[in-house]
Amino acid sequence: MKAKNPSPIRMKRHHMEDSIGRIYTTFCVSLLVIIIVSMIYFVASKGLSTFIKDGLNVGDFLFGTKWSPGSDNPLYGALPFIVGSFSTSILAALIASPLSICASLFMTEIVPGWGKRILQPVIELLAGIPSVVYGFVGLSVIVPLFRDIFPGQGIGIAAGSLVLSIMILPTITSITTDALSTLPKGLKESSFALGATRWQTISRVVIPTVLPSILTGIVLGMARAFGEALAVQMVIGNAPHIPNSLFQSASTLTSVITLNMGNTIGGSIENNALWSMALALMIMTFIFVIVVRLLERRNRI
Repeated sequence: MKAKNPSPIRMKRHHMEDSIGRIYTTFCVSLLVIIIVSMIYFVASKGLSTFIKDGLNVGDFLFGTKWSPGSDNPLYGALPFIVGSFSTSILAALIASPLSICASLFMTEIVPGWGKRILQPVIELLAGIPSVVYGFVGLSVIVPLFRDIFPGQGIGIAAGSLVLSIMILPTITSITTDALSTLPKGLKESSFALGATRWQTISRVVIPTVLPSILTGIVLGMARAFGEALAVQMVIGNAPHIPNSLFQSASTLTSVITLNMGNTIGGSIENNALWSMALALMIMTFIFVIVVRLLERRNRI
């Protein structure tokens, strides 16, 4: 039988639907680009005015160790907050990465049946818990525990890093699990056929193959930890100095911004200095995104 040619009315309707879909998609993408560019311009203009309009030296801001905006000789050194942000993020990634990798291997390689049915939903639920809940748990459980075991009041880099490690655990675990699930079966079967044990296959075949994806998850987890404010603010102590140990009070870029932004006058040098910290956070986010893109390209290769 001959196939019926579509009627002109139907063809016109399909063409109209395609045009509407194309216009709608273009509008949404254009709006998204405009919003992102506007945010970048707004934060950059505010952050750079500290150095252009107020005359603050970039070196004094990035490497200065004193933050005392209300004194007779105001100082705006952001180094203690930069150190606090990097310390908590890196330490959180070091704590969460082994746990996430082991949980992913358990779900995909050891007991892929009930492991995925039970453990994966539990880990995904962690991603939906609000930050303030993590902060309260840290303040009620982790801080008293550290106070009893280690010297100090329990608040500091260690408490903030432990809270952040739990928060970024679902991110690293999910990405690693997805990477392990997409491995071709023939890769592992070839290793078994050559006489390798399961642990030899995991350590010498599986993990090296998905290593770029694992690193991608770790970088994304660090990006979330670097930008987290509320949970860290509740357990880190918010002291504007560089700590000498993991159990001393410290502060991060996000915590000092959230604590002080509402108490400053718009256009003042202190307000602009806080916007400069926000600009530094945005630049670090861009760096994390670039690193993720490079890792994804390496994974495709």
